[in-house]
Order: sequence, then C-alpha cells, then structure tokens
Amino acid sequence: MTELSGPAKKLSVYLGEADMYDGRPLAQVMVEQARVAGCSGATVLRGLAGFGATSRQHAKHGIRMSVDLPVLLQVVDTADKITALAEVYGEMLSDGLIIVEDVHVLVYRGGVTGGPCSSV
Repeated sequence: MTELSGPAKKLSVYLGEADMYDGRPLAQVMVEQARVAGCSGATVLRGLAGFGATSRQHAKHGIRMSVDLPVLLQVVDTADKITALAEVYGEMLSDGLIIVEDVHVLVYRGGVTGGPCSSV
C-alpha cells in the first residue's frame, strides 16, 4: 500500500460526462492514467448541474435529461506525481478546467483487514 501523509497536492479536473478520448469516456481514461502513473487513487463525481467557459448549462431536469452532466475528477498524491499527471491530463482535455491545490493528508488507509467492520 502506498504511504501518503502530510503535504500533498490535489488535482481536480472539471469536464463533461460526454467528453471522449480515443472513442472512450474521458473520465474513465483519466482514471486509468492515474493508476498507470502509480497515484494513490482517483475519484470521479457526477454533478447535478453546472456551466463552464461556454456558459452552456449542463443539468438533469425530470424527463428532459442532459447527456452531458458536469463531472469532477480528483486525484491526491505527491507533488511530483500530480505535476506529471496534470501535464498528461492537459494534453487530453479539449474543453474543461484543471486546477492543482495544496492539501495536507491527515489519514490515508486502504485494504485494511481485521478491523471492527470486517466479517467474522
């Protein structure tokens, strides 16, 4: 398991659900790139509504559903990995926003067995 604590960077990519890269959903390709880069993890969140630089609103309203809801991809890791990944993502993204923020990791755990919630 990767150790991650203390000062780190958070990479956030704002894109659309319909965005594609080589015929595949861009968010999915970006998650795979984070895994290949050895990052600690990646999370994709789908938004209910939003708009970007074009001011075109993306929303889900009852029967009339957008096929291009806003999506947020986040990766937290060391500065080196985030800097390299941001360059890769910048080449892949044709429409959207990429930001990098300083964060402080307090707890990062995964794959722990035998804890209070494990099955007996």
